[in-house]
Amino acid sequence: MLTILAAIAPNFLLILLGWLLRARHVLDGPFWLQTEKLTYFVLFPALLVTNLAEARLDGLPVAAILGAHGLGITLVLGLLVLPLRFLSPRLRADGPAFTSVLQGAVRPNTYVGFAIAAAIWGPHGVTVTALASSLVIPLVNLYCVTALIRWGSGGGKRGLGATVLAIAKNPLILACVIGAALNVSGIGLPPIVGPLLKILAQASLALGLLCVGAGLEFSALRGAHGPVAAVLGLKLAVMPLAVGALAWSFGLTGTTLAVTITYAALPVAANAYILARQLGGDHALTAAIITASTMAAAVSLPVVTLLIGYLP
Repeated sequence: MLTILAAIAPNFLLILLGWLLRARHVLDGPFWLQTEKLTYFVLFPALLVTNLAEARLDGLPVAAILGAHGLGITLVLGLLVLPLRFLSPRLRADGPAFTSVLQGAVRPNTYVGFAIAAAIWGPHGVTVTALASSLVIPLVNLYCVTALIRWGSGGGKRGLGATVLAIAKNPLILACVIGAALNVSGIGLPPIVGPLLKILAQASLALGLLCVGAGLEFSALRGAHGPVAAVLGLKLAVMPLAVGALAWSFGLTGTTLAVTITYAALPVAANAYILARQLGGDHALTAAIITASTMAAAVSLPVVTLLIGYLP
């Protein structure tokens, strides 16, 4: 347990530091806005490209890993999240609020995922995390954007072509495609560009976690207890159970199984807030969900990784 806490704690301390720097006005809003853009459009895509391009997939159960995540997300969304739209009085009457719950239930914070995988499981953990991200990032964006178009307050005004183009231009999706193409083609990271991307990638996790902390909005938690509680149960408990059960049934074991389950148990990504603002979601509720899930994950992730150790 102490080993797990020692590996996870520095990542959440970075998140706390980001919040303190913002709350104490050491670094104000404009700095964080620009840093978030730098991380989202440059640094984190560099991390995805480098890890996917150099991932050693020989002997790795690629289909089982991708299948567990893809099927798990789809089942949780279809069987548990979508029915809330019709069963919950608040969500039945408030489409934008429902899109926030949907995003919260399926969108993982990959900054936290890469940081924890590297700290606990090393290169193999990072490889499995990168592989999972190559499917989860495009799939989750597809589901979330579709929901915001259907139920968001302003997203419905956006045409199908413009929406597809927006998804295709997502820097994280493009990074996944480029990294996978470099790997499958055997080209790998080219000279000069490869080392440059690695330097950029090294800065991504620290700045990404600081930005997560700076984006926490504790005031948004007031009056959002019901939807927030639903998301915490779905994202931090049901999702890892569903993905873990599927991964185990597909034959995953050891470190690969552990990383797969941990990835499914990650808190909600901060970029859910950006998407909510852009496409007419309830951005205040989304901020509350991101804040609550990040706080709760500081407790739930050590518990999840500890329990994984008892799996056969």
